[in-house]
Amino acid sequence: MHRARPQWRAAALLSLVGRRAYWRTVGQPEGIVSEQDTDHQFVHRSTIPTMHFQDSLPRLPIPKLEDTINRYLAAQKPLLNDEQYRHTEKLAREFENGMGMILHRDILEHDRNSKHTSYISGPWYDMYLSARDPVVFNYNPFIALNPDPKPEYNCQVVRATNLVVSSLKFLNSLKNNVLRPDIYYVNPKWGQNKIFRHFLRILPPSVSWYGAYMMNAYPLDMSQYRSLFNSTRIPNLTKDTLFTSEFARHLLVMRNGHFYVFEVLDPFGNILHPSEIQAHLTQIIYDADRLPAFELSYLTTEDRNTWAAVRQFLVQKGNEEYLKKIDSAVFCLCLDDVSPQDEIELSHCMLHGYGFNRWFDKSFSLIITSNGTAGVNFEHSWGDGVAVLRFVNEVYRDSTEHPAVLPNSSPALFVTSCDKLEFKLSQTITSAISAARTKFEEKRKKIVFRTFRYNKFGKQFVVSQKMSPDAVFQLACQMSAYRQYGKFVPSYEACSTAAFKHGRTETIRPTSMYTKKCANALIDERGKYSIEEMKNMIDECSKYHRRLQLEATLGQGFDRHLFALKYLIQVKGGSMPDFYNDPAYKNINHIIISTSTLSTPAVNYGGFGPVVPDGFGVGYNVFDTWIGGNMTSYLEEDLEEFLRCLEYSLNDIFDVLEGRALTQY
Repeated sequence: MHRARPQWRAAALLSLVGRRAYWRTVGQPEGIVSEQDTDHQFVHRSTIPTMHFQDSLPRLPIPKLEDTINRYLAAQKPLLNDEQYRHTEKLAREFENGMGMILHRDILEHDRNSKHTSYISGPWYDMYLSARDPVVFNYNPFIALNPDPKPEYNCQVVRATNLVVSSLKFLNSLKNNVLRPDIYYVNPKWGQNKIFRHFLRILPPSVSWYGAYMMNAYPLDMSQYRSLFNSTRIPNLTKDTLFTSEFARHLLVMRNGHFYVFEVLDPFGNILHPSEIQAHLTQIIYDADRLPAFELSYLTTEDRNTWAAVRQFLVQKGNEEYLKKIDSAVFCLCLDDVSPQDEIELSHCMLHGYGFNRWFDKSFSLIITSNGTAGVNFEHSWGDGVAVLRFVNEVYRDSTEHPAVLPNSSPALFVTSCDKLEFKLSQTITSAISAARTKFEEKRKKIVFRTFRYNKFGKQFVVSQKMSPDAVFQLACQMSAYRQYGKFVPSYEACSTAAFKHGRTETIRPTSMYTKKCANALIDERGKYSIEEMKNMIDECSKYHRRLQLEATLGQGFDRHLFALKYLIQVKGGSMPDFYNDPAYKNINHIIISTSTLSTPAVNYGGFGPVVPDGFGVGYNVFDTWIGGNMTSYLEEDLEEFLRCLEYSLNDIFDVLEGRALTQY
């Protein structure tokens, strides 16, 4: 048997230890400490430069076309009847042996000439930036932080000040190339070994990844971090652009729909004294005591072409400098005048709020509510959440372990006033704001959140059964959909390909012939099989799901490859092959169950909107002793039914794994 290539072995190990999920942190494992304790300007100062491994990262592989088609057909089989499958297989094989072969050859050639990036990076940026739907509800996810463990620090101004200061310390570490690189250590002790860190530091960047690999340490891609700060998505007709300012030193603060900016860094990168930041925020809360006549930020909730056209009117009216202030700001701090009382209210707040106190185009917005609850809403085109989650983990840790201000500390008595951005509006602009507000309110009232918590088992129990906790939850989702709809539906689980240079994401397709067989046995053929036979079916689902996870982590899924081939057709302006016009292809990409998992000590939970009008957005985590998360939908009754079916399905799986006979309905 041939030996696996080093980069493939690295990605495989990352998958096997559970690093493959979109939401999961890709930084150091919990417990790894920085080389130097935090100080007033940095979250830490790493011995190894931040981008030390970037040049030598392995490149994202392009799968063989034959493998892609085979994987595609395997994912289609549980969704189609025999006649539909034969038709889809015929079109797929024709594409594989015809135009697909030519397109695949072109992609390979382009990839050979673009060694600085991955084959999917450019098309993926274009996909996001060309989308004309509003970013809110459709693209921007959120992450809700855990409260500060010291209750007295969960005061809006105190917590906002501490999080802002820690965010700036993270920025300084990143800009000065001393932010610890994202590395997964198979043996966590290596991360604390000074000799090993020194060894990695002295290696030339061109071979540094291989030096780490020799010791079972796996550096990950960090290219997306460059767009984390001072960045904004700019609306344009047909296709937006990403803007990043290298030199801006001011923070954008929003309160009740008003805009304020003040410098938080001096020309040398030093952070403004925390008491002054606290004073500015106190002043802003006092000043913005009511809503403006027209809340400009509603425009960022519009479809992109409409927003692009109105932005031009804003520029023509003399607001260009104010827009530049917003676009170039380090990030956006939203001081909300609301106090969510439960997780559902908090989810609504973090995903969309009331629209007027967000600038949804900013790379990320740090949101602090009146009762000190914190979260992050981020624009999705520039990155896939990897950098955001690392940022959240570091900032939460630093702000709670090394708070910049104390609950009883007094803000500075004398500070310069903040600049309040007072936009000049016209009748055309105010009409556009009113129209945007109306559309936003209609959508806001339609989206439904539900939280769920299943207490009978969690990760520890499933692992004791030698199965994958993630696979068991995904099986439960498949069974739930089958219970509800009487058929299997297209599903999606996000997977990071950060093990490769400029890797983005790949799709895991949880719907399989294994989950179909298992669901049929536990639902339609209830009582036909023995406990042992049903347990073996669940185990088969687990093994197959692990295989899908591994393939996706290795860049060996089918979705991104087929997307890139289709993108090339569109760029060339050719006619679309029958393969892409097949109703089955369109159906498998109409994702009813869109899932992503989140596991980090800094985060309470995360969420996102459904990706299709009749679908569900499922943010979940399998904890040690329970399973939980939240779900979104535009169909309240369907969501309630799905949650009921999910509980039935988890109960059935638990009974089988416990060796109990299934009860009859």
